[in-house]
Amino acid sequence: MNFFSNIFRLCVMYALASVIGVLMLIVTAFTIIFKGPRWYFKRNVRNSRPECMEDASLGSHGFLRTQDVRLHYVAAGSCSKPLMLFLHGFPECWYSWRYQLKEFKKDYRVVAVDMRGYCESEVLSGMHNYEMSKLVGDVKGVIEALGYSSCVLVAHDWGGLVAWTFAMDYPDLVDKLICMNVPHPDRFNEHYYDNIRQKYMSWYMIFFQIPVLPEMMISAGDYDSVKACYKNDQMGLRNKQNVTDDDVEAFKFAASQPGSCSAAINYYRALWRYPAEPRHNPVVTSPSLLIWGEEDKAFDKDILPGHNKFVKDLTLKKVSGASHFVQQDEPVIVNIIMREFLGSSE
Repeated sequence: MNFFSNIFRLCVMYALASVIGVLMLIVTAFTIIFKGPRWYFKRNVRNSRPECMEDASLGSHGFLRTQDVRLHYVAAGSCSKPLMLFLHGFPECWYSWRYQLKEFKKDYRVVAVDMRGYCESEVLSGMHNYEMSKLVGDVKGVIEALGYSSCVLVAHDWGGLVAWTFAMDYPDLVDKLICMNVPHPDRFNEHYYDNIRQKYMSWYMIFFQIPVLPEMMISAGDYDSVKACYKNDQMGLRNKQNVTDDDVEAFKFAASQPGSCSAAINYYRALWRYPAEPRHNPVVTSPSLLIWGEEDKAFDKDILPGHNKFVKDLTLKKVSGASHFVQQDEPVIVNIIMREFLGSSE
């Protein structure tokens, strides 16, 4: 992408972000009027993990350093087993994989990381610290720091975007790739620019480009929007019993750590500010499984066709009635699909 086209793209993006920002300011004003400033500006201090995150059956907590950042992770299973590495999405943390950690620790060394800036991982200032090359480098560093030469890479949402990219950059480090409710990045770009519905569904990506206001709205009402992601009827889980109030508190703990909210939004800002150069051959060669909750409200369902030209060996499995958070919404079904894929590709 040349310099002038990039400048034009940024100008258009910031103009749209400004319009959305004005609308969100109006929403904010009405929210403060009707719910009150005490509710809107409430922010509970969370200095320690909620009890559910200390569940020993999920694994043990640890830290490692890779590149320029200290990362937190939870691990279970024997170190003699193959590595299964989990990457979470937005607005989440390692705890998103609680159902899969319990299921696969018998057969793998399962490790779920807090991606840089999230939850208990180190927060770095500046959006440049969240550009894709840094995120991909973290995955490579984690694999090496854990003493492995490859892994089964399992990812969702933003973690999936990183995982697709990592699999293209380091195919020898990915034995098998499992992505959930996130398209291949080149398929997303292709669909986004041609599809009005996807542009509408991705409005928040543009909104996140403006400063301060996104952080203020996400944290409003003691991070009520985090709760809404999992509990409301639009974006939330269809099987509400699979995300308890304690689980929501875990995700609020992650979002409320100092600097974590801005760091998470900086992923989106960096994606637009520092776009990756077009690849000559953007094809994933590792055996890949794409699991898709069919009630996803973040991605248009028509984004699924066309993946075969970007993934050499792709298995697509749709989960009827499941939301964007498919691995939490239908954990039993997702775990069965994963096991079938892992067994058939060994």
